[in-house]
Amino acid sequence: MDYQSRFEAAITELKREDRYRTFANLERDASRFPLALWRPAGEEHDPREVTIWCSNDYLGMGGHEAVIEASVRAARRHGAGAGGTRNISGTHRPIVELERELADLHGKEAALVFTSGWISNLAGISTIASLLPDCLILSDALNHNSMIEGVKRAGCERKLFRHNDVADLEALLAAQPLERAKLIVFESLYSMDGDIAPIAEITALAKHYGAMTYIDEVHAVGMYGARGGGVAEREGLMGEIDVIEGTLAKGFGAMGGYIAGSAALIDAVRSYAPQFIFTTTLPPSVAASATAAVRHLKASSAERERHQANALLVKHALQAAGLPVLENPSHIVPVMVRDAAKCRRASELLLERHAIYIQPINYPTVARGTERLRITPTPRHSERQVAALVEALVDVWATLDLPFEAPKVVPLRRPAADAACVYPEMKKAAE
Repeated sequence: MDYQSRFEAAITELKREDRYRTFANLERDASRFPLALWRPAGEEHDPREVTIWCSNDYLGMGGHEAVIEASVRAARRHGAGAGGTRNISGTHRPIVELERELADLHGKEAALVFTSGWISNLAGISTIASLLPDCLILSDALNHNSMIEGVKRAGCERKLFRHNDVADLEALLAAQPLERAKLIVFESLYSMDGDIAPIAEITALAKHYGAMTYIDEVHAVGMYGARGGGVAEREGLMGEIDVIEGTLAKGFGAMGGYIAGSAALIDAVRSYAPQFIFTTTLPPSVAASATAAVRHLKASSAERERHQANALLVKHALQAAGLPVLENPSHIVPVMVRDAAKCRRASELLLERHAIYIQPINYPTVARGTERLRITPTPRHSERQVAALVEALVDVWATLDLPFEAPKVVPLRRPAADAACVYPEMKKAAE
């Protein structure tokens, strides 16, 4: 067996399909985010300043002064690492405090922190379902890869329901005995299209048919709700959901994932999930920074208000320029390319020609033929940067002969009292 040739062939196939992923060497500047230094391959000693438009640090909390200071204090006091797994000397005070804050955020009895949101879904779904006799998992067809892997690892019978289709979900539930254990797993906000789940309808069905609910709020925690509890908090439905899963790496600007639920459920996952038992704990500095971000966003809505204002501004400005924005009710701004090679080339042109970084989104993250640039505005993007983004995208679309849409000029409403409205300026820049 020529092992190396097999690996080389696998990479060649990705490149042939324009699915080969390259990484931009970016040096974030906490004080100037979303600006960063880009170091192209072979030119590492000659960095170029770029504007990041696809960061998952949605609110810029990774650079918040209180968050950074909490991390520094914890590192100086406790050291760089956690010292072990939670069972072996790794249950440090900052991780305990973080779990208390997260339980309070979601109005649950307890919470459990993992090293990432991917791991929290894998461990949470698989462990919960495996502890329920003859459990049937009902999973939304567009659930994230981490949820899919959790469903698979559970080893239970599983059925998909059509995306956000409550009628299809009800048909699947009605076909099962009422007494059978059932777990409905879905997301509150789907990050590629930016659409939002019908949470009220799903939880009502779960109650009627005796099912548990597990919601992924990864792209919503910190971002929605009076205290940043997510879409379920905004809609007054956190108490109707059995398990809430979230991340610390997006709205909260740190790292890690978690689940929140009843004390018995959290204790069961803690005691049975190998992904938790055998993994080193998050370092105290990371846990402390996440706690600081959670506490801040519980009390402050300024970041959320400015963020929503900027997201709305970007959508309107792009639509006015005739760019194909996929409409949705969230902060996600998908600009549709629908061609893998052109999507990759659009990303390259934005970076090389306009000093704008937006990663291309290709298969398998999205279906073939739905390739896109996924833009994520933050509260720290300026109006000037929005104007530059529109101008750059118009240039790239023309260069690649990508189709424009009929411009949409819709009155821009201000989500917050202090949200500046410069829509005419944006439109002029796009033209």
